[in-house]
Amino acid sequence: MLTIWGRTNSINVMKVLWACDEVGVPYERIDAGMQFGVVDTPEYGRMNPNRRVPTINDDGFVLWESNTIVRYLAAHHGREDLLPGAPQARADVERWMDWTTASLTVGMTPLFWQLIRTPEANRSPAVLAQATQDAERGMRILNDHLGSRTFMSADRFTAADIAVAAFVHRWLALPCEHPNLPALQAYYQRMLLREPYRTHVAMPLT
Repeated sequence: MLTIWGRTNSINVMKVLWACDEVGVPYERIDAGMQFGVVDTPEYGRMNPNRRVPTINDDGFVLWESNTIVRYLAAHHGREDLLPGAPQARADVERWMDWTTASLTVGMTPLFWQLIRTPEANRSPAVLAQATQDAERGMRILNDHLGSRTFMSADRFTAADIAVAAFVHRWLALPCEHPNLPALQAYYQRMLLREPYRTHVAMPLT
């Protein structure tokens, strides 16, 4: 059976759990990271030298990096609806998955940590201002992209939506001002129709 190490309030673990439910893969999850520890043990370090979550073990195959795990699950289980086999269609999906890691997190990660995991007295106004600007820029890119489409890639739900929509919920749930982005809001409502999204992603931020 697939084993997943990671805590449920990690956005990267959320993506993997969501993908498992979409694919229909049974799994065992082990709490790891932050208050649960585990990641600092020698055993975990041998699986994942970064000592971060998630990490999976699929019948002896160990893998880390959440977007890579999502792609692996889709490909391993023959879900070309989630990860197309055709090179151009697949590249379009992977483009948005990689963009979340390379660009969207630039603002979203520090903004989340400042507003949710840093006591108000210890927050940095400069970091908050820059992170807010960077995060909003990313969300405006998404809003513009979604203005003429239902999903991130092609005309159907794909792994690109798993990567992107996890951050959309986090952005909208953050206690900060949000510009009016109607296409993004409509996309969020469509994602909420998916039970795995409601179960693993659309939850209070902690």
